[in-house]
Amino acid sequence: MKLCLVRHGETAWSLSGQHTGTTDLALTARGEVEVRALAPRLRNLSFTHVLVSPRLRARQTCALAGFGAASQIEADLSEWNYGHYEGLRSVDIRRDVPGWDIWRDGCPAGESPDDISARADRLIARLDQLQGTVLLFSHGQFGAPLAARWIGLAVAEGQHFALHTASMSLLGVDPHHPDRRTIELWNA
Repeated sequence: MKLCLVRHGETAWSLSGQHTGTTDLALTARGEVEVRALAPRLRNLSFTHVLVSPRLRARQTCALAGFGAASQIEADLSEWNYGHYEGLRSVDIRRDVPGWDIWRDGCPAGESPDDISARADRLIARLDQLQGTVLLFSHGQFGAPLAARWIGLAVAEGQHFALHTASMSLLGVDPHHPDRRTIELWNA
């Protein structure tokens, strides 16, 4: 089994650096162009399942890439719930909460790193039951922790996996060591 992880295209808030969890923003015109540029690479691959976050930006990315009709909504692919920090930039949060780090502190009235870890692990356990290559349309600050958990790292290690808009990453398994998960490609 292999996972093809796609981050949604650019939105106004991904451009401005605002935390976008539950707010349903559409792609910008540039975000649509990014996705259309990625689409031919995806169409050259074969997928057994297509799962998409329920957020508009992920669904738009999925549809523009040509997989909307084949997709199923997967709530566990949703972006981090930022709670009270929704719509704020990290620099703005740190003015009120010096030293705040989402990977350590999480978000009040939102999700903690432990919540994200549990969600990623739950999703991976379900994906482990599938065969072939599964296409996932998700978000930057959930995709990075998902990759970290895929290879057995703590969720906080996701901070080292920047995920660009309209990018494709491949998570797989070493064919010579079936119990060893790998990151085969990142941010293509």
